[in-house]
Amino acid sequence: MCVSVSDLFLCCLCVADLREIVFVIQSQSNSFHMSWAERQRADLLQQTQSLTQVPPAPLKETHTANVLLSFWGTTIDFLSIFPNPNSNPKPNPYNSSWLVFLEEETNVKVTKLLQALRKFDRRKEWFLGKPLHDEESTIIHHYAFAENPSIFKYPDFSAAWALSIPLLDRSDDPLKSDFTIDLKHEVALYIWENGHGPRLTAVPELCTEPEHSPTAQHCATTLRRPAPLCGEPVKKEDIFVAVKTCKKFHSERVPVVKKTWEREASLLEYYSDHTDPSIPTIDLGVPNTERGHCGKTFAILERYISDAVPKTSWLLVVDDDTLISLPRLQMLLSCYNPSEPVCLGERYGYGLGQGGYSYITGGGGMVFSRAAVVRLLASDCKCYRDDAPDDMVLGMCLNALGLPVTHSSLFHQARPEDYSRDFLAHQVPISFHKHWNIDPVAVFNRWLKDESVSTSPHGLNKSTKEEL
Repeated sequence: MCVSVSDLFLCCLCVADLREIVFVIQSQSNSFHMSWAERQRADLLQQTQSLTQVPPAPLKETHTANVLLSFWGTTIDFLSIFPNPNSNPKPNPYNSSWLVFLEEETNVKVTKLLQALRKFDRRKEWFLGKPLHDEESTIIHHYAFAENPSIFKYPDFSAAWALSIPLLDRSDDPLKSDFTIDLKHEVALYIWENGHGPRLTAVPELCTEPEHSPTAQHCATTLRRPAPLCGEPVKKEDIFVAVKTCKKFHSERVPVVKKTWEREASLLEYYSDHTDPSIPTIDLGVPNTERGHCGKTFAILERYISDAVPKTSWLLVVDDDTLISLPRLQMLLSCYNPSEPVCLGERYGYGLGQGGYSYITGGGGMVFSRAAVVRLLASDCKCYRDDAPDDMVLGMCLNALGLPVTHSSLFHQARPEDYSRDFLAHQVPISFHKHWNIDPVAVFNRWLKDESVSTSPHGLNKSTKEEL
């Protein structure tokens, strides 16, 4: 309740400003993520209701991150948030001025956010966020701005980002890229439109500091840490690890696995085109292919549900040049129900918004619950060629079955050098991929090796902080 003139003025501002904001919670079609998003929604409602007695700003919860990906696949139409995007003028059913996008771990201090947004003229086009930049050109950003990659800024989604409604009124053109690899970078490129749209404006109040950090006093957004308690880590005996390799990499890549993360696995098999008892490897009868490995991966799936291997709740499929922390994966998997068809990893997209699909990138590691593998193999899903891209074929099958791909930013298809340092600074990664132009053992020791296995997958342990 307002008890003074100054408090009354602030409350009036809050009423007006709250009506101007639509919060969009980016969630996923999985019981864990939906419950986490619901807690976030309840927190926002509680804050807004405490500021005013009038109904709070509309809250739109997208229960799957694929919704967000799909509407960035063609136009900036925001699908169900703004229906009939091709109408002119575009409708604004919430009569709002701002869309504020939140990830599940984003903690919002509504009053401070209102104060931050009040600095910008809502009648103009604004693209607001915490800026990230590349220190060198990278494959995950299609080598954009190769001569000076640091010149282009894109938002850290974890800090929240915002768009003014006038920005949505520009003409809509489809994205030029068939592949959605790093949405935050592609969003910024799409809005910029080769110099015709606004570039990202930095907002210091949008932060990725820990929620209770003393350095976060000025922040309107922070990160919840540690992650919600999900129970004890999954036992290593409940994860079956399948490593895809071939004869030519037996002496080059397999020794790296053995020097780094193999020791943390209880159940692990190497699958190759050649039987080598010294490793040992298993020949699945599928010839080696230079490109995709669909035939080999589907043979692994068949073996996983057969009596040839111990029965486990989880299957991890990796490449022989994948670097991964199995203890961190054990902690992350404690948040998921293996009786659900869970397909977890770093999500990419192909042709999204145009009848396309999402898929888990193979190099960062593909994690499947037993229920998901059973559903996949019980369907008509199969490889159209042995050398078809296994991750994309699986994505097509999951899409046809209506099974969601669950994304985690802790899995990485590329090397640490290919990601913004500020982006990696607020996470404890689970995996990286590729040995190109790096010392893979050194990379593992720096980024993925823990002194203690008690690290939260969304927090920072002491050793990782010191490295950064």
